[in-house]
Amino acid sequence: MSDGGAGGRAATAVPGQRDGGRVPAQPAGGDPVSTAWTEYLAAARQLDGVRRDAVTAAGEQARSVQAAREELTAVRTRLASQEARLRELGVPPISLVPTPPELTEAARSMAGGPAAVLAGLRAAHDRAEAADLALAARGRVSPAGWPAPLRNLLVYAPLALLVPVIQVAVYLATGPGAASVAALICGLPMPAVAFAAGWIGTARLFPARPGGRADRTTRLGALVCLVPAVLVTAGLLLAILAG
Repeated sequence: MSDGGAGGRAATAVPGQRDGGRVPAQPAGGDPVSTAWTEYLAAARQLDGVRRDAVTAAGEQARSVQAAREELTAVRTRLASQEARLRELGVPPISLVPTPPELTEAARSMAGGPAAVLAGLRAAHDRAEAADLALAARGRVSPAGWPAPLRNLLVYAPLALLVPVIQVAVYLATGPGAASVAALICGLPMPAVAFAAGWIGTARLFPARPGGRADRTTRLGALVCLVPAVLVTAGLLLAILAG
């Protein structure tokens, strides 16, 4: 009887008792509070990750917007300068305005957000820089890009030398005679005529920028037109008198 009572007591032992130093496993359902806490921690970690990603994306977008604004200002400034230079070179204004298909294509390429806009502006900046290099290379070849005194010298010098060369040719062909004297007398007012022609020619060949004035280098032109005439006239006069 004692054995049966001991066996019954052992069979009805509390599930939480230790048996040989081991704790029996919990039921398959688990503790609802622990399960809810675990799921809450997982959701909190996931939400924190989403929040961090959103903050990072917002920061990158803000930086892209700021960089795009700065790039837009730089591109607009460079394009305005190029437009003025191209108009000076005779490019029709209608050619400097984008066409509707070009505007549509540009708008389509900018639809990807600030990053796409920034990439497009940087590409436009590179193309504008290449255009500046091309204009600079052309300016080094074309007299229109030279300093005003040097380019105006191309107009004044031929006009200033035209009459003195003719006077010397007449003297060499006829000697100290009436033809040389007539050529010498007719050449006296020619420096003023050469200067007037050069003064008009510099403005026609090298027009001023919009809103500005043509740089005719008046003093240089007068000096260039006067010096050859004075030297040739003095030389011919001495040669005629000596003859």
